[in-house]
Amino acid sequence: MSRLAHARGLATLTLAAFAPLAMAADNGLYLGAGFTKARVDDLATQLDFDDESLKLIAGFRPLDAFGVEFNYIDLGRDDVAIGPLTVSAKSKAYAGYAVGFLPLAPIDLFAKAGVARWEAETTSSAFGRLKDDGTEFAWGAGLQVRLGSLGVRLEYESFDVGSDSRSELVSLGATWTFL
Repeated sequence: MSRLAHARGLATLTLAAFAPLAMAADNGLYLGAGFTKARVDDLATQLDFDDESLKLIAGFRPLDAFGVEFNYIDLGRDDVAIGPLTVSAKSKAYAGYAVGFLPLAPIDLFAKAGVARWEAETTSSAFGRLKDDGTEFAWGAGLQVRLGSLGVRLEYESFDVGSDSRSELVSLGATWTFL
């Protein structure tokens, strides 16, 4: 055999070995979870959430370049003592996004835009329990490495929480696509 034949054979074997990684994105329903570093700075009070928490992900990707996604995000908790007054607060959000993917096998770059419905509950020794909620524009971006139906993703998300606060989240998570 000539060197050219050996080179062609080696190239064919190499392409065959990496073909599963270069295939199109797994499309369909996906579920996942992630660990989130959530930060919510409240400009009006001394409450600042800066917690590690959990995020749940459910989505549908009908096309390689487009999907929709819904998230549950635990935004964290904080406790503050202001003189004799103690304040305890916790917050969470539900978000829905349209997601645009740029598939670069085996990596997807993505950006998402939608709305987040946040809920906050504050308990104080002076005023009892107070609840607040709202719906705000939300956006995010990230990258995902696909290994067949498994996706491992790193992402950033942001949305307002009330008129004086902004939440910022960095998540490391995984999804599984069900075809």
